[in-house]
Amino acid sequence: MPPPQGHGWQGALIQWWDHLTTWMPEDTTLPRYVEYADDRADHWPEAMAALAGQTKSAVRSRPGGLILSVAVPVQRYKQVVGALVVQADGKVIAKSLFQVRVNILQIFVVALAITVGLSFYMAGTIARPIRRLALAAEQVRHGHGRRHKIPDFSERHDEIGELSVALKEMTEALWNRMDAIERFAADVAHEIKNPLTSVRSAVETAARLTDPDKQRKLLAIVQDDVERLNRLITDISDASRIDAELSRAETEPVVVSAMLETLGDIYRSTAGEGGIRYTVSVPAQDPLVVAGIEGRLVQVLRNLIGNAASFSPPGGTITLSAEREGKFVRIQVEDEGPGIPDNKLDAIFDRFYSERPESEKFGTHSGLGLSISKQIVDAHGGLVWAENRPQGGARFVVKLPAVRPA
Repeated sequence: MPPPQGHGWQGALIQWWDHLTTWMPEDTTLPRYVEYADDRADHWPEAMAALAGQTKSAVRSRPGGLILSVAVPVQRYKQVVGALVVQADGKVIAKSLFQVRVNILQIFVVALAITVGLSFYMAGTIARPIRRLALAAEQVRHGHGRRHKIPDFSERHDEIGELSVALKEMTEALWNRMDAIERFAADVAHEIKNPLTSVRSAVETAARLTDPDKQRKLLAIVQDDVERLNRLITDISDASRIDAELSRAETEPVVVSAMLETLGDIYRSTAGEGGIRYTVSVPAQDPLVVAGIEGRLVQVLRNLIGNAASFSPPGGTITLSAEREGKFVRIQVEDEGPGIPDNKLDAIFDRFYSERPESEKFGTHSGLGLSISKQIVDAHGGLVWAENRPQGGARFVVKLPAVRPA
């Protein structure tokens, strides 16, 4: 039975192939196919081989195609009683093979179309957004000002969306850091300029004076301003190193209870008779462990205790306490001083902000202590704020994430 001829473009393709094979030269090495009027077995070598008990095939050529022939022996009780010869036109087999090739071509075309479609889809949904992100990052790197923004693909809810959000947050953090550096540089220049102006004025005035007493007073002013400059530069250097140091340092478990007890003992031993009293209140059974850099946390508490001591009245009490509050450890430093104006509770943590007691000598503090403390607490993932006690005095609160004790 001949194979299906196909319809439409398949039929046209098969007809085109038939015409093409008709023009192909015949293979002259094959024997010619001859039709005999009196067909006998000896006309076909494969039939004679089958009568001899062998299976044999042959290929013969004729104008317009090939003839395939197969002969098999017919046996009865292992005795050859005849031969069966089957001949088929090669065109039938060729058309069947061609139909298989057409099917393979169809599969190839469909696969190619899917591949091209996926390529366009990936180019539109993956490659193009990534290229936009890369171009925006390059513009941010080499551009000037803030007019270059990272494209927002957060609505995609996939890896590219997460990448765009990360790049956007990173760029904003970079600009914020640059703004902070600019503000810090401006504040430093302003704070250093004041004592330098005072020193310059005192030196110029002393050069014109001949009175030794007045010259000694001016030299005392110069000495105070130089000490103030030295203290200011030291604090500025410490503040500028904190970020880099905290980003490199490894955190370790810090026992808050033991740290407060130790600080209380140190301040009690140096307070002297009739001075400020220091009390420590911590849980007896809970060590209150946090993850951090112990030296920097001690610096925070020293700054808060020093600030409380400068406002405490003679014989006053400074209370250091700590307790667990959910997933945090709450540390408090309380004094019995005049308290903090309500409109200054947030401003006291600003850089170079200084509001000191009237009895304190001007220039004793640089105004960076509380700012550095907030910087350290923020780097530890905590919070710090100030509030006034109902019974009078100020309270500074530090909250740090708690960890399980070892």
